[in-house]
Order: sequence, then structure tokens, then C-alpha cells
Amino acid sequence: MNKAIGQDGPLRALGAMSGTSLDGVDAAVVETDGHRIFGFGETGYRAYDAGERAVLRAALGQWHGARAEAAARVVQDAHAELLASFGKVDLVGFHGQTLAHEPRGRGTFQAGDGAMLAEALRCPVVWDFRSDDVAMGGEGAPLAPFFHFACARWIGAARPLCFLNLGGVANLTWVDPGRDGPGAPGALLAFDTGPANAPLNDLVQARLGRAMDEGGALAARGEVEAGALELFLAESYFARMPPKSLDRNDFAEMIALVGELEDADAAATLTAMCAAGVAQGMEHCPRPPERVLATGGGRHNPVLMQMLRVSLDCPVEPVEAVGLDGDMLEAQAFAYLAVRVARGLPTSCPGTTGVGALVGGGILSLPG
Repeated sequence: MNKAIGQDGPLRALGAMSGTSLDGVDAAVVETDGHRIFGFGETGYRAYDAGERAVLRAALGQWHGARAEAAARVVQDAHAELLASFGKVDLVGFHGQTLAHEPRGRGTFQAGDGAMLAEALRCPVVWDFRSDDVAMGGEGAPLAPFFHFACARWIGAARPLCFLNLGGVANLTWVDPGRDGPGAPGALLAFDTGPANAPLNDLVQARLGRAMDEGGALAARGEVEAGALELFLAESYFARMPPKSLDRNDFAEMIALVGELEDADAAATLTAMCAAGVAQGMEHCPRPPERVLATGGGRHNPVLMQMLRVSLDCPVEPVEAVGLDGDMLEAQAFAYLAVRVARGLPTSCPGTTGVGALVGGGILSLPG
């Protein structure tokens, strides 16, 4: 093992994230000791092409077999290509691609072999971040909240605030930066609020052959179908107390709810469903947050952001307002978590995944 990993000082860690939107791989460097953030380094992005996205989409919901193996090859090759372009780092955090997530059933499965990636990069790799949490009764998601706590400290926040990740699924982290650390009682509450970009992306892909509703242009021309929105909010998931988590396709029936609508109205309704799920989720916060900082691709959608501002009782801003990078926050999170795993620090707690005690998951694979 790199001797520096076992010491107390900051490491130069490279994190990578391939999210449920299936758009590509984000990668980012963070300098951290697993507690504090000392600085942010270079970033990179490697898009999946149409063929690769088709392979990944075909493997969603698969736990093994030929489709899952094909997806793993796409994920590993794309990550190796992107991560090899970075300079020297001490450690890599490799999330992989979530194909299936059933924390109360078969567990959780992220395609991609970190041991193979360690050999390809000739660098230690931390991976399989979620399995230990699920095995101990947790939801296995979301995992970014410990990093969000560090970010709240880094920006100098004094009062509770929320980080809202608008990826394929939307997840919310309520942070009290005044607590002793992320694992302290009352420091964090985190959970998935509902679908975000995934159903809208799927709709636009199926109907128009486009990857997303660029800039919310389609939704901006439509009207929200109130009946479909009401049926969506009647789902039992919203009544469950957090922590709680979702698989990418748990709300696949949303597409059916808007199936008879014109393209613009369907897009507007799916966008409103995302905002409504977040508004419902905010009711679970222990105290009202001072602000909501949005990250992920959904923050680029002005229709969604305006719906959130109308629905919530506090300012809603992209994380860039406080000097963070909303395109790379998830990748940065897995760089930060990789250091915590390598140093034996917890990565989840009862307030983030519902696990019974502090858990430090993940596998550390060394080259050679």
C-alpha cells in the first residue's frame, strides 16, 4: 500500500462517478485527509456514446449474465480511459454503474471491477462502496452526505442547509455544520426524494431521440397535468419516513401516467413530479434549512429550478453560488469517501442510510 494512505496528512484522491442518467463518467481530484477538504484539483468528463448508453440501458435491473457483463466492460473501459489522463494521485474512488438496487431484497449491484481498474491504472482503488451498508441493514444510499458535511464546513456555513442532487434520482442531504462531525447524532439526514432526470430523459429519448430536455425547452412549452401529478404524489414512498432510497426505475410507471399527453405537456408534468417530490421531502427536515444548494444535471434546467423556488420556503441556488462544482460534486464525493475507506473511517450512519450504526464500507484493491 502507498505509505501515505495510512498516515494522517491529506491525500490527492481521484473520484469517479457514472450516474443513473447514463450520460457519462465524471472524474475529479480532491485533496483531503478524510475529514477536511484542503482543496479541489482538476476535473474531467468522458461521455458515453449512443452505443455504450444502449448497452448500459439494456443492463438496468440485471444482477448477472451477459448484459451485466457487457455493461461492466463499457464501464471499466470508459473509466480507465478517463482516469489514465490524470496526473499522479495517491488513490482512486471508483463507484461503478448501478444496475440494480434492492436494499430490502437482493442488495445492491454496481457494475465494474475495481481490482481490474487498479491493475490498469497501477494505483490503489477503493470500490464497492454500498454493499457493507446494505448488508448491515442500511439503504446503501445516498453516500455523498458525509462529503456534503465537509463541503458545508469548507464554505463556512453556520446554520443548517440542504444539498439537493438532481441526477437520475433526486436526493436530499440536510446538514447541521455545527455538529462535531458527520457521524454525530443530528448532523445529517439524507434520503432520495423521488425521480429526477431519469424519467424525463427516457421520455425524450423514446419520443424524440434526444438524450435530455436541453435547457428545459420542451417542458417550458407545456402544461402540467394535475391529475397525473396527484396520482404520483399518492405513491406510498412519499409517506415513508427517511432514510429511504430508490432504484432508477422504481417510478417507471411515471411514463405511463403521461403516456397520452403531448410531448411538451408530458415533459412539463415529469418535471413537476420531480419538484413535488422534493417539496414533500423537505417536510422531513429536522429544522428548516437556510438555503438549498442544487447539484447534478437538473440544476441546468431552468423550468425545474423555478418550480423548486416556487415550491420551497427558502432560497434555491446552484452550488456554484458558494464556489462548488455541481457537475463534479458526486465524483468529488467518491474521492473523499475513498480516503475515508482507506483510513478506516465511517462513510454512512443511521441518519444517512438508516443503518444501525456507523459503517465504513468499500473494498481497497492494490495493483500487483
